[in-house]
Parts: sequence; structure tokens; C-alpha cells
Amino acid sequence: MSLFQKLLGKDDRFYSLLDQSAACVAQAAGILHKLSAQIELPAANALLAEIGQVRRQNKQFSLEVTEAVCKTFVTPLEREDIEAVSRALYKITKNIEKTAERLMICPPGTHTETLTQQVQLLEQATQLIVKMVASLRSQLHAELIRESYERIQAIEGDADKVMNQLLYTLYHSEADARSVVFFKDIYELLEKGIDRCRDTGSALFEIVLKNS
Repeated sequence: MSLFQKLLGKDDRFYSLLDQSAACVAQAAGILHKLSAQIELPAANALLAEIGQVRRQNKQFSLEVTEAVCKTFVTPLEREDIEAVSRALYKITKNIEKTAERLMICPPGTHTETLTQQVQLLEQATQLIVKMVASLRSQLHAELIRESYERIQAIEGDADKVMNQLLYTLYHSEADARSVVFFKDIYELLEKGIDRCRDTGSALFEIVLKNS
């Protein structure tokens, strides 16, 4: 690739970096799914370490995006949009790591079956984020991103209903105070993770509106 092409931002490094960052998001969600079903040591420690590694990798991609934005004369998308999506992707992995850390300090004898629905919804949302980011390269990206964004909004709506039902069940159960505090914290962190996916989807959809 010529220097002229690089100056004009014709290479696809921004798309590649965002693709890799989105892949980290989905990977972290997948590991969290495994962790939520297996919080006993030593397997849980290994899964937590994996999530931490993925989060650090995503942080590196975010830093590379910032550096590339600063060094490229003309970018394929607006600079603030590229960085907004990059930051949003990193925040999802950060949230997932925090959720995993909190899972690890659960009260003895805790059963995590009630987390299944939220974790699955989070995983579905991250998979849609991967598709949306990949669609930025396509000339038909507007329709694909719009469809995925609508699906993420639907997931977020379902997650709100699940959250309310989980809290209702929790508050009307005979669980001890430690369990109530623990599960409320985890439910809220998972809800926040899904909300971050929605926010990332919104950022991607705004890019479509601005460039359509």
C-alpha cells in the first residue's frame, strides 16, 4: 500500500481493529457463560483469568484505534465515531470482567441457575454487535445494522422484564441477606452489560444514519 493511500485512510485497519475488538466482546461473554455455570475452584479461577486476558487484549485494540486515528490524515469514518465505538466495545468487556469478579465472591453454597437467562441475553447481544461491526465494511451495511440494532433493542427490552421478575422472586424468597445482596449485584451488572451492548449498537446505528 502506498503512502498516499495510507494518508487517505484507504486501508482497512480501523475496520480490522474494530472487528477484533468486537470478537473480544463476544469471546468474553462466552467465557462468562461458562463461568456462571461453574463457579467452583479451580476451574472458575481459570475462566476468570481468561476473561481478564481478553479484556486486556481489547484494551490494546482500543489503544491501537486511538493511535491510528491520530496518525491517519483521512479516516474511512469520522474520527469521533471510530473512537466512540472502540470505547463502547471496551466498556462491555470491562463490565463482563467485573461481573466475573463479583461471581467469584459468591456466598458458600450459591446456586447460579437464576443467572442463565440474563447471561444468554448478554451473549446474544454481543453476537449481534459482532455482526454490526463487521457490516460497517459492506455497502449494504445500513440495512444489516438497522436490523441488528432493532434485535438488540428487543433483547434489552426482554432483559428488563427478566430483571424485574428476578428481583421480584429474590425479594419474595427466604434467601438470607448475603444472598440477596449478592444476586441483586450480579443481576444489575448483567443488566448493565446488556445496556452497554444497546449503547454500542446505538453508536453504530448513528454512524449509519450519518453516512446514509
